[in-house]
Amino acid sequence: MCQVCGCSANRDHEHDHHLDHDHHHGQGHTHGHEHHHGHHHDHNHGHNHQDGDGRAPLNAVHAPGIGRARIIQVEQDILSENDRYAAANRARLEAADIVALNLMSGPGAGKTTLLVRTLSDLLPALPIAVIEGDQETSFDAERIRATGAATIQINTGRGCHLDAHMVGHAIDSLQPAPGSLLIIENVGNLVCPAGFDLGETAKVVMLSVTEGDDKPLKYPGMFHAADLMVVTKTDLLPYVSFDLDRCVDFARRVNPKIGVLTVSATTGQGLDAWYDWLKRQGRGRHVAAAPGLAEAAPAAP
Repeated sequence: MCQVCGCSANRDHEHDHHLDHDHHHGQGHTHGHEHHHGHHHDHNHGHNHQDGDGRAPLNAVHAPGIGRARIIQVEQDILSENDRYAAANRARLEAADIVALNLMSGPGAGKTTLLVRTLSDLLPALPIAVIEGDQETSFDAERIRATGAATIQINTGRGCHLDAHMVGHAIDSLQPAPGSLLIIENVGNLVCPAGFDLGETAKVVMLSVTEGDDKPLKYPGMFHAADLMVVTKTDLLPYVSFDLDRCVDFARRVNPKIGVLTVSATTGQGLDAWYDWLKRQGRGRHVAAAPGLAEAAPAAP
């Protein structure tokens, strides 16, 4: 799978990730922790998932020097192991009535900016904890912590996505409160994160208007897997070549059931609908199709 995007060059390598978090208990009581976890698993894989569960046939995967049958077996082993961890995460979260959202996008789509605005507006009325995924640095986690949200950073190193094992360790350390909302911000990548179940309640893909309206057809696995597409940075629509209706049409060709929201974290356009959707998930309701296409034009600056 990740042979395609370059996060792994060798089988049986040690997959190291670094957890660093700072969370708050009660009033004025803060804990800072650092955790290093190393685990081994096969990780020479090429993503091309799009079956009924969002995973595609493997017949397009190719890795020099490795036979196709072996690649298929490795991928099946990896996904099977990940799914076991994901099932354990899901059972644990459901038992605590915690709703988990997996936020995915390409780099620079505005996930962190929207998340910071969301936390600033909704905390503490809606209890939210955050798992922040990046290959390196804790820059985004620091921005999120500044809102007061309990936050843990996962640095994946060469890895191009979070997996369920990493998230399980993060949940152990973060200890989100029962009945809360857990937001998992995945590594910026429109390919690999879609293939890995983390135990989440719903997958949300974010696409900025600066990225191009053809992305749902260019990266179908991501949009096929998502429950909701959030089109971000709509305040820039007058300045970029982005056809919102075309983008939504492409997304619904790939996934007819995908919900769609349009937002601008800068102007606030569409945020009420986004917050309503989050609150519905936070009350433990099943994910439903989000409201229809929001206004195509951005709010006035």
